[in-house]
Amino acid sequence: MTSRFMKQLGEVWRCANLYRTAQYESLGIGSYQDSYILHICRNPGISQEALSSIIFVHKSNVARQLSSLEEKGFITRTPDPQDRRSLLVYPTQKALDAIPAIREVHRSWNERVLAGFTQEEREFLEKCIERLAENAKCVTRQGEQR
Repeated sequence: MTSRFMKQLGEVWRCANLYRTAQYESLGIGSYQDSYILHICRNPGISQEALSSIIFVHKSNVARQLSSLEEKGFITRTPDPQDRRSLLVYPTQKALDAIPAIREVHRSWNERVLAGFTQEEREFLEKCIERLAENAKCVTRQGEQR
């Protein structure tokens, strides 16, 4: 069951990325960059390191994605006044303006993949996925402590 489950979960993730990439073409962002924009807009002034921890992405990948978003005008990065080695990330107006479109893409994807599910099934699935995500985060955090 586990390998089949992980295979199917991976397929859903890859399909979601393809869908989002196509939908975000007009915004000029990739499917992985939406979560960066959403988190930065919710947490203006977040450090790159904190962002890495929140979205469970390696620091080097965060730096690369942020560099791309900065080049595209979605964010700015400034040195942290308390720690010059750390960079703080802020959204630009362009990022703030992209939020409704990003949320609409998420809403549309969810509606399409959940078509045919009853409200009860949707709620059950959401609870199961939330629990799965929490378990995955715990496993990841335990692995980081080794």
